Amino acid sequence: MALGKIFSYGGKTVWGLIFGFVAAAILSVTLLTKTAELRYQRDVNRMVYNDNLGILNEVKASLGMTGDSLRQLMSETPAAAANQPYIVVSMADHHLWYKQGREVLFEAPVATGSGKELVGGSAGQWRFETPRGRLVVKGKDEDPAWVPPDWHYIEQAHKKGLGIVHLKTGQSISTGDGVITTQGGEVVKRYNDGRTVSLGEGKEGHEITAGGNIVIPPFGTTARRYAGVLGTRRLELGDGYGIHGTDAPESIGRSVSHGCVRMLNEDIERLYPMVPIGTPVYIY
Repeated sequence: MALGKIFSYGGKTVWGLIFGFVAAAILSVTLLTKTAELRYQRDVNRMVYNDNLGILNEVKASLGMTGDSLRQLMSETPAAAANQPYIVVSMADHHLWYKQGREVLFEAPVATGSGKELVGGSAGQWRFETPRGRLVVKGKDEDPAWVPPDWHYIEQAHKKGLGIVHLKTGQSISTGDGVITTQGGEVVKRYNDGRTVSLGEGKEGHEITAGGNIVIPPFGTTARRYAGVLGTRRLELGDGYGIHGTDAPESIGRSVSHGCVRMLNEDIERLYPMVPIGTPVYIY
């Protein structure tokens, strides 16, 4: 039988079938590669936005990761860490387990990322997702304060139909009866009659406004510090994400956060002393 002869099967040539399989395989690989590139770009954008240069350097270093080290990373599952306690979070179940081997040491309901998108025009675009995969507890805080990124002010402006204006250290924004400016690490209002009043710490839903705009305070000022939003304890996961308490207990059990894993304050207070820094966290 000649090798060059083309056989027919069900009205199609063997070569046609082979070509179809190859084309489908190439298309599948292309789609997977494109998806990976988009996810990578999204994560890098988040890191740049949060000015997290340390994480960026880690990403750059990881680009040279060999196949063997990649397989090693992928093999680091709860089963492989059976002798070390670890945290598992199910976004579908809105539930967290703290386990050692198969033993459940603690469990509690949680809230996770909403998955919603926020478009801020030239300011950027964000999707509020809880990161999946293997993370690590990198730090622990008691009574943590939240330092909101710019997207928080953009989100509040959208809700209230207002614009946004950035206040930089040392600059002033006119209010008609005076100016809003910075002084001694605070955002203050300086009235035309000479009085100066501190605008205090930030409070969600009560952002500083001027001339139909929400004012985005400079980093490092008290106005950019929100107490109580993250509850009484936080386990830091890096890149701005964490497992923490909340001042909105009614949100637990739902997909409503901006990416962090929320717990009731009484639950995070019980979990907090159990979990050492370096504990693996598996989110799926």
